[in-house]
Amino acid sequence: MDFDNSGFLVGDPEQDVSSILVALDITSEVIEEAVDHNVQLIVSHHPVIWEPMKQVLTSDPQQSKIIKLIKNDIAAICMHTNLDITEGGVNDKLMELLGAKTTGILEYTDVDNGCGRLGELDNPMELQSFMDRCKNVLHANGLRFHDAGKKVHKIAVMGGSGGNELHLAWENGCDTYITSDIKYDVFLLAKEVGINLIDADHFSTENPVTEVLYQWIRDFAKDACVFISEKQGPAAQFYS
Repeated sequence: MDFDNSGFLVGDPEQDVSSILVALDITSEVIEEAVDHNVQLIVSHHPVIWEPMKQVLTSDPQQSKIIKLIKNDIAAICMHTNLDITEGGVNDKLMELLGAKTTGILEYTDVDNGCGRLGELDNPMELQSFMDRCKNVLHANGLRFHDAGKKVHKIAVMGGSGGNELHLAWENGCDTYITSDIKYDVFLLAKEVGINLIDADHFSTENPVTEVLYQWIRDFAKDACVFISEKQGPAAQFYS
């Protein structure tokens, strides 16, 4: 998508690659993990370079990661909105884990396919039972939610920050919308229109796609050692 910065963002295009690390984010811990395992390439979901940089300094937390990647000959390929939108990507995996059949696109864009998914459960569920499923299959440490008093049957999902698309879920007749990073006004809107709303955490709604990337890369780069990062998890914790 136009605002995005996906693709080959750091490294030498001619470098040989024998070991690949898959991660949702290229954090300092993930880079250390890559160094420890002599990795030449990290493939992530979120871009390691997002905004234009006028300088690259070790004193800046974000810029210092770029320096460390280059110093250790580690390249970075980042799949963001292209991985959200593509068939089998973030949102299709999310729908699969929630036990729903995909029936359509939540938000059509100017590219092939679109953002988010519409889907249906085979059998309606009580919201409490569905939230138990969400928490378990997404390995979330907590959920924020609004209970509209409806059973869960026709759902919409958008991995990552999708609060602004609540109206699309409602307009498509969904009883439940699952996304993350939901603001206060979106919860108020959910109450007004009468739709169940679940904030399942940004990391938790997108991290399942690392398994998809892992399999795709293994199928493509058959001679490379490919593994998923063990050094990351949800940054937000719930206190109760």
